[in-house]
Amino acid sequence: MASPATTQTVRPLDTLRFDTSGPPQIASVVADHLRLLGARTDRPGPDGHGDAPAAGTTLTGGGFEPAHATAGWADPASGLADEATVQAATGMMAVHGRRDGTPRGLAVDYAATATAVLTVQGLLANLVGQSRGGAAAAVTTSADRAGLLAVSQYLAAAGADEGEAAEIAAGGPPFTSADGILFELETLDPGAWAAFWRALQAPQDALRAGWRPFQFRYATACAPLPAALHTTARSHGWDRIRRAAAVSGAEVCALRSLADRAAEHDGAAPWFLTPTPGGAPVGAAVGGPVGGPGRPPAPAAGRPLAGLTVLEAGRRIQAPLAAHLLGLLGADVIRIEPPGGDPLRGMPPACSGISARWLALNRGKRAVEIDIKAEADRARLREMAAHADVFLHNWAPGKAAALGLDADDLARVNPALVHAYTSGWAGRLDDAPMGTDFMVQARTGVGEAARPADEIPAPSLMTLLDVLGGLLGAEAVLAGLLLRERTGRGVRVDSSLLGAADTLTAPALRRAARGEDPRRPAGFRHPLATADGWIAPADADARAAAGHDLRSLPTREALSRLSEHGLTAAAVTTELSDLHHDPRFAGSIGRDAHGAPAVPDPWSFV
Repeated sequence: MASPATTQTVRPLDTLRFDTSGPPQIASVVADHLRLLGARTDRPGPDGHGDAPAAGTTLTGGGFEPAHATAGWADPASGLADEATVQAATGMMAVHGRRDGTPRGLAVDYAATATAVLTVQGLLANLVGQSRGGAAAAVTTSADRAGLLAVSQYLAAAGADEGEAAEIAAGGPPFTSADGILFELETLDPGAWAAFWRALQAPQDALRAGWRPFQFRYATACAPLPAALHTTARSHGWDRIRRAAAVSGAEVCALRSLADRAAEHDGAAPWFLTPTPGGAPVGAAVGGPVGGPGRPPAPAAGRPLAGLTVLEAGRRIQAPLAAHLLGLLGADVIRIEPPGGDPLRGMPPACSGISARWLALNRGKRAVEIDIKAEADRARLREMAAHADVFLHNWAPGKAAALGLDADDLARVNPALVHAYTSGWAGRLDDAPMGTDFMVQARTGVGEAARPADEIPAPSLMTLLDVLGGLLGAEAVLAGLLLRERTGRGVRVDSSLLGAADTLTAPALRRAARGEDPRRPAGFRHPLATADGWIAPADADARAAAGHDLRSLPTREALSRLSEHGLTAAAVTTELSDLHHDPRFAGSIGRDAHGAPAVPDPWSFV
């Protein structure tokens, strides 16, 4: 067993070695992240090896028992065999396609990337558990579980007691200027929204009607805006549009290309771990060595974070999802909410009077109301941090320092604390716009990467980066906890939506850096229409499948015809509420205590 008092390490996986195999889209990301965390391998190259539908990763060394993780596409009985079929079955194509009015495949390997991050999380959690006296356990995850997690908020809303507060229909940004600039618009303030469009002389009724679908696009993955707003944007040049944004308080961002991003990419990791200067043995903050007085008993294999406390001061998706995952691994998560509670608890649609979307990210957490503007409450929060293991937030840049709650401030009361900040940009871009999902997509080339060459670049209105950013945030916290256990020092952890964007687009950025076309070809992951729905061929079989006219066949017969020709495809889920009864996920989707749909935990520990 590794001893925090004796192990010398700079990165959490220093002195460990790994071996990984499996689907290259998954294994390559696993390998990249393990290397960045300090582990070494004897196998050259960034892409793993082997192409089995499920394979494994093993970490050895460092005084730990071997940690093993298995990751694949899905249960073979489900018929889901690759990224395209997983996107189809889990509802990702349906949600991403809402802006267009028909299902659309994401041209990036989103499910595979999320699966890889979940795999690394499982391995890190295993080692954290071992450091705390727990037994080694093998972890299993799969891309279909990652896909369900990615759509969990949309699935929860689809199964709520009431309908959506905004219309689900085709439409949404980006806008186009008179000189052909595609751009994203962002504001959280209805006054700034109105001022922006008035500055461009948009019709009053259009700007009024447009605010609600624009405001709810994060929730619905679509924004059926009045056509007059797009017409208004096309009647003004980019300079005029930027001036309108400047005077109104709204922000605009021109869509950047993957080539642009590749040219400026600094190759940084998606997160940064900074040990607390000086520091103190972990036991000084939380009660001594494992099994000693005041220390909780060793955690069970399936709950490696049991006995640890996470304070989460997060809003919306990124930080709450990170804390949610830590809670699933056994941590006691305490949400820091403003007086009166998190206003997003009331965001429609609701289950038993609570927002279904809010429950998807926050069920099972305890809540404490803290007025961070009041010094007495800030002192109370510092006292809570003195007895916690993790403090996690996604406040605006500089806010934690202004409140006296930054990593350095909290290290004075708890030198062993893991202080985690999930931000938009991590301070890495000087000209960065507002750090929200769609703006980061626009600025980093995700809008181009997510769509094949025959589609106009556009950020997905599915919250790709908020979800992947939450996954990376949890991965970073687990890395910080392991580093703390191995060094006895607290750690500052920084993750970002920018890191999520670069992780997601890494293959495309490598193609751009080599001077190749970074985008996937025309027609890539376009579902095929049947008489009563849609099917998605596996990527390797897409060209052959497109040669069959399936439009007159029911979906089941269309799948049978392709199968007779040795081609793999999956029915596209178009109604998320159907996932409850989908035999491909039999018994895995349940309901929580409030009646809201709940997806399965993304890992299994044995």
